Amino acid sequence: MKYSSIKKESGAITAADGLKIAYDMYLPSNAVNSLPVVLLLHGFKGFKSWGAFPDACFEMARSGCAVIAFNFSHNGTEGHSDEFTRLDLFAKETFSRDLEDVRAIIDALQTQKIKTGSATLETDEVAIIGHSRGGHTAIAAAAEFTEVSTVITWAAVADYTKHFTEEMKKDWQTKGYTEVLNTRTGQTMRVDKIVFDDLMENSGQLVASTRVQSLMIPCCFIHGTQDQAVPMRNSELLYQVCRSPEKERIMINGADHTFGCSHPWNEDDIPAHFLTVVDKTVEWLETYFISHNL
Repeated sequence: MKYSSIKKESGAITAADGLKIAYDMYLPSNAVNSLPVVLLLHGFKGFKSWGAFPDACFEMARSGCAVIAFNFSHNGTEGHSDEFTRLDLFAKETFSRDLEDVRAIIDALQTQKIKTGSATLETDEVAIIGHSRGGHTAIAAAAEFTEVSTVITWAAVADYTKHFTEEMKKDWQTKGYTEVLNTRTGQTMRVDKIVFDDLMENSGQLVASTRVQSLMIPCCFIHGTQDQAVPMRNSELLYQVCRSPEKERIMINGADHTFGCSHPWNEDDIPAHFLTVVDKTVEWLETYFISHNL
């Protein structure tokens, strides 16, 4: 069933360290039945409302699910803002913290700290979608948390330990931090050595190409053929080593890392490449997740 009217409800929960995790929940306006829940994880230097992500959430919710996009507690933004005003937090956004934030969202759903008055949210099983670094974390979360019953990645990094450059590693060794440029805002953003150390010390738990090998749930890997930031061989590797009997690799011909999106996205239409991503995602959710939870 396709719903024509979608509403957005926003809120925040408290993470384990007292910081806030802001979220937007998209769901059918007139739904009175129980709704399966889909989580959307943003990438590095990203946030829940980046680019055309909200449009994607609206489209996914039309299929009869509640889609929750949220900001990681250390992503560098405050509340529902899309401005990076907490670079001190961004510098310490470890992969372990991101994974803990996913757990906090699932716990908040199960304890009804995240709820809606118009429908019941099904929380025994959730689907998870992640873009780029968020895809890397989505796979780790799917392996770590039994509630995750399907995972979809958009341009995911396969192994972030190999994504760090030698220059970054030298910075961490000599200065204790490295810096990355946010080309959109012009900000120089610090990344402390704790981020590198956390991933290396907990690679068995956090690295996507390792964790995906244990997944037996439906897994879909979507990537653009012209992705310069995270080459498509990342998704090819994830697909190859994934042992799930229900898996698919979808290559979007000519698409870049953001599938044609930029921020802010003020156009009326979703970019063609990203629309393909959304359509393939909805098709996967309807086949392997939503239909199983009705």
